Amino acid sequence: MQATTKQKFTTKDLVESSLLIALVFIATKFINIRLPISINGGLIHLGNVMLFTSAIVFGKRKGALAGGIGMALFDLVSGWTLWAPFTLVVRGIMGYIIGKIAWANNKNGDNTITNIIAIILAGIWMLVGYYVTEVLLYGNIVSPLTSIPGNIVQILIGLILGVPLAKILKRYIKIGGC
Repeated sequence: MQATTKQKFTTKDLVESSLLIALVFIATKFINIRLPISINGGLIHLGNVMLFTSAIVFGKRKGALAGGIGMALFDLVSGWTLWAPFTLVVRGIMGYIIGKIAWANNKNGDNTITNIIAIILAGIWMLVGYYVTEVLLYGNIVSPLTSIPGNIVQILIGLILGVPLAKILKRYIKIGGC
């Protein structure tokens, strides 16, 4: 029976994770457009670009931390406080999914097709997660449908900008995934 070794979370990991959380927060907070089409509001932002890039470049653990905490912080300081716990979970799992798939089978985030598939699968999770969140928060199963187009646009913009950005960064950064 093979013993499993638990990876330590080093000071370097703490600093990298903190910077990634800050980048996701900043890209969400300061680079966004409110949507007039959704009944419950809605937002298109570039936080997904940083979330996707973080998960592809740094792996599942840092991707989960960056996405979940970075976007939940945005909710807390931007008038979406009720959403923060849901965002923490939905976006944290989203970052985990992308990092897990992108780093599977020793690909280490280097395979563009795998990264795109990871984002699409995580995007489906996000659509379902936020739909369920809206149903729970607003008690209506129809009105949350109006948020889906904006969420799809967010995913597509994140994919179009995040995959090439991750590819560029991976050329210049030596990283061990986590």
